[in-house]
Amino acid sequence: MTTSLTADDLAFLRRPLHGFLSMAGGPVPPQPRPVWFEATDDGTVQLFTGPDSLKLRHQERDPRASLVVAAPVGEIERWVSVAGPTTVESDGASDLLDRLAARYWDLDDPARATELDGMRAEKWVRLVIHPERVRRFSM
Repeated sequence: MTTSLTADDLAFLRRPLHGFLSMAGGPVPPQPRPVWFEATDDGTVQLFTGPDSLKLRHQERDPRASLVVAAPVGEIERWVSVAGPTTVESDGASDLLDRLAARYWDLDDPARATELDGMRAEKWVRLVIHPERVRRFSM
């Protein structure tokens, strides 16, 4: 276990993999949700969400979160887990949405491009995880 992401972790996390986000949420057991995410050069992990989302209601009660990302079936077993406090940022969510949509979707597909246009019309915020614990496993 470490407190920061390594260059190898960042390379893995920059692949188009889904992360499973768990918000501490107080006394309620965490309920992981698959999310798009971005590992940043400064070692944080960020995602976008709606300003009225359940994620943010949990974050208001308890700002701790974790994100687990695993290699897909067919690859050698590997995972990275990031845990720490979160902050909610009102800036940069639209740009993050565009970067992640391009990473996860084929935007030459008209259906995906239309869906992205609809998402751009919505309001978003960034949820940023500031790692305090990073765990990893690789065969």
